[in-house]
Amino acid sequence: MSRDLKALLQSEDLATGTWSQIAAPEIVDLIGLNGFGFTIIDCQHGVFGIETAENLARAADANDIASALRVSRNDPVEIMKALDAGIRHVVVPNVETGEEAARAVAATRFGPHGLRGACPCCRSGGHFIRNWQDYVAQEEGRTGAIALVETVEGARNIADICATKDLTALMCGPFDLSVSMGLSGDWRAPPVRAAVEDMVACAVRHDLPVIMPIFSPDLAECRDLATQWQARGVSTFVLGSDKILVAQAFADWTTALRER
Repeated sequence: MSRDLKALLQSEDLATGTWSQIAAPEIVDLIGLNGFGFTIIDCQHGVFGIETAENLARAADANDIASALRVSRNDPVEIMKALDAGIRHVVVPNVETGEEAARAVAATRFGPHGLRGACPCCRSGGHFIRNWQDYVAQEEGRTGAIALVETVEGARNIADICATKDLTALMCGPFDLSVSMGLSGDWRAPPVRAAVEDMVACAVRHDLPVIMPIFSPDLAECRDLATQWQARGVSTFVLGSDKILVAQAFADWTTALRER
């Protein structure tokens, strides 16, 4: 398996990752070879399922970067499949209450304390090779749920969400939050920024790591935003997405040739 996302989140050192929305292990190779520490495999907005996600995770393992998987909804079966495939953390979208956050965490834990179905014949369990008791002890110490808060209702209930026992991290969703506020994707709008600042401050008070997406393809703005959030206690960033980064590289090359 690859490096541990939980260790990256708990460190105060800068950690950078991106979203994997392109269904190609070669892109994950490039993510790892170019210095990113993790990627989030996107099964909510990426046009692929768990079979492809497992191979993207194998590419992350091969390049010694951490991976998480964004499930399409807060569903114990979807979360179980991601964990069984050897992806140790799930990003759960649209978390709006403490109860929903607790349900996501429970889906990462085996019974009798959680909702995760038990099967030793899966990749994370060594395909029935590992001792089950040892596997469970190791697995529950290294898997977890990350709550993606991206609506007005979620921001309103942020204190309950951040107080959820065993939640791995909070991820803020500025773009969707702007849509929820009626601001049509303007993630730079002052009301969005204020709400995200409040979420970050709440997470810091609860000693809960924060993952902050930065969408801007402008390198100077990206650097400035990361510096601002670092001053507020954030050290883990998701930069653009594989699609945004590849598109920007294509544009740089074509623009350079046109501007001779």
